Amino acid sequence: MTNKSLSNSQRALNELRAKIFSGELSAGSDHLESELADLLEMSRTPVREAVLTLESQGLLEMRPRKGVRILPLSPDDMNEIYDVLTELESHAAERAAEAGHSTEDLSRLAQAIDDMDAAILKEDLDAWADADDRFHKELVVLGGNSRIEAIVSMMSDQVRRARSTTLFMRPLPTKSNADHRVVYQAIRDGDPELARSTHKMHRQHAKKMLVDLLQKHRLRFL
Repeated sequence: MTNKSLSNSQRALNELRAKIFSGELSAGSDHLESELADLLEMSRTPVREAVLTLESQGLLEMRPRKGVRILPLSPDDMNEIYDVLTELESHAAERAAEAGHSTEDLSRLAQAIDDMDAAILKEDLDAWADADDRFHKELVVLGGNSRIEAIVSMMSDQVRRARSTTLFMRPLPTKSNADHRVVYQAIRDGDPELARSTHKMHRQHAKKMLVDLLQKHRLRFL
């Protein structure tokens, strides 16, 4: 595959994901690949590659002779996704604390927390969400298990999608920042039990808040 086609595939992936998150491609809607190619003003080959990736991430499904369907998320979906993420990320936090990482190794984790704090001061929830994503991604990397990385990566887009709808309905996430800092300190100090238990509690709290909001506002079709 040429660099050009790789670039087009990545652009198709980014643009389709953005349109799903924004609701331009709404949950439950059906689209032909040719329609999506016209929308993105590119050929069908990179669009098909992007669609296959997004299907593996649970954002859409390909149906024979019917094209692409954008998948909805329900509170039950998010319950299941968060249960998996909670266990895998908590295990990663525990392993990271056991690994004896240097301060330099933890610099990306620390920077994400600092960026979250700065975003809260500015009440910039979009910036906070970006830094929060970086924290969770780096935490899993520090756990050192590539299979956990792959599974978490596959589910992360679904969490982002639900959060993008509920982000401005929740209080400022100051508690989330505090939890992240405790997890960071536990990893830095080599305390696996504290790292695991704090991160598990953090994810469980986040799940309850998000699922409650989905149920309260009946936000099934995100």
